[in-house]
Amino acid sequence: MSGITLSNAVRQNLLTLQDTASMMSETQNRLATGNKVNTAVDNANSYFTAKGLNDRASDLSTLQDNMSLAVQTLNAASQGIDSITKLVSQAKSIANQALQTTVTAATASSAVVATDYSTAANSGLTLTFKIGDNASTSVTLTQDVTSAGVLKTALSGKVSGLTVSTSGGQIKFSVASGVNFKVSGTAVGTAIASNISTSNGANRAKFQTQYNDLLSQIDQLSKDASFNGVNLLTSGTTLTVNFNEKQTSKLDIAGVKLDAAGLSLTSVSNWDAADSNVATSVASLDKATTTLRNQSSTFGSNLAVVQNRQTFTTNLINTLGQGAAGLTLADTNQEGANLLALQTRQSLATTALSLSNQAQSSILSILR
Repeated sequence: MSGITLSNAVRQNLLTLQDTASMMSETQNRLATGNKVNTAVDNANSYFTAKGLNDRASDLSTLQDNMSLAVQTLNAASQGIDSITKLVSQAKSIANQALQTTVTAATASSAVVATDYSTAANSGLTLTFKIGDNASTSVTLTQDVTSAGVLKTALSGKVSGLTVSTSGGQIKFSVASGVNFKVSGTAVGTAIASNISTSNGANRAKFQTQYNDLLSQIDQLSKDASFNGVNLLTSGTTLTVNFNEKQTSKLDIAGVKLDAAGLSLTSVSNWDAADSNVATSVASLDKATTTLRNQSSTFGSNLAVVQNRQTFTTNLINTLGQGAAGLTLADTNQEGANLLALQTRQSLATTALSLSNQAQSSILSILR
C-alpha cells in the first residue's frame, strides 16, 4: 500500500473519516455501557478513585447486613424481657392470693367410748399417721382401748409432728398449721380410724406449686429468647456490632442473666409458716420487675443506636455510589448529541472524499 499515492485532499478526508469512526465507536460504547470510564485506560485517576468508593460501599453494605441481624437479636431479647415481666407479674398475683389465705391447722378427732373397744386385742390395734410430706408412721397399741386417755398415753411421743389431747371423752390429734394430715387403721385400728373425722385445714401449698412452676417457665423462656444463635438474656454473651469496615467504630452489647436465679427469685416451700415469708417473695418480685424494666431500657437504647447507624450507613453508601457514578457514568444526552454530530461529520467527510475523487477523475479525463 506504500506504493499508492494519495492526494492531500483525499488523504485529509480519509484521516477525518478514520478519526470520526474512532470517536463514533467510543461514543457508541459509552451509550451501550452507560459509562464514560470503563477501564483504567479511559481515565486511570477516575477509574481507581471510583473503584475505591465502590469497594467501600460494598464493605459497608455487608456491615449493614450484620446491623440488621443485631437489630433482630435486640428485638428478640426485648420480646423475651416483656414476656418474663408478664410471668413475674403473674407470680406476684399468686403471692398476693397466698397472703389473703389464712392458714388453719389440720386436726382429727374421734369419740372413743370404753364399751366400743373393750374387747380389742392388743396385737391387732394399729393406727397409721401421714403428716405432711413425712413418711407414714404406724403405731401398734399394746393394751386395750378402754378410754380416750388410754389411747392418748399409747400415742403420745410416738409420731413426729403429732400432738395428742383429750376433751370430753374424745381424743384429738393436731399437727402444725397448714400441714396435711391423714389417719388410717388396720385390724381393730380400722374401727377407731373409721370414727375419726379429719380436717386438713387451709394452706398455701397450691400457691407455692403455681409460683414455683412460673419460675421454671421464666428459666425456659430466658433460654429461648435467642436469634441467630445469640441470646442476650444469658450472662457471658456479648454482641459486637461493627459500624465501619476497619472495625474501629463499634458497639458491644453485653448479655444479662435474666432467668429466675439472675432475678434473685427462688422456689418457695415456707409460705405456710409465716406471712412474712410470702411478703419476702413479693419484695423479690418487685425487685425483679425493676431489674427487667432497667434492662429493657438499656436494650432499647442500644437498639436506637444501631438503627441510627443503619440509617447513616445507608445514606453513606448512597453518597459513595453517587461519587463513583459522577466519575465514571456517561451523560447519555450529551453522548447522544455527540453521536448525532459524528454521524453528520462522517457523512460530510464521505461526501468530501467523493468530491476529491471526482476531481482526480476529471484530471484523468483531460489527460486522455
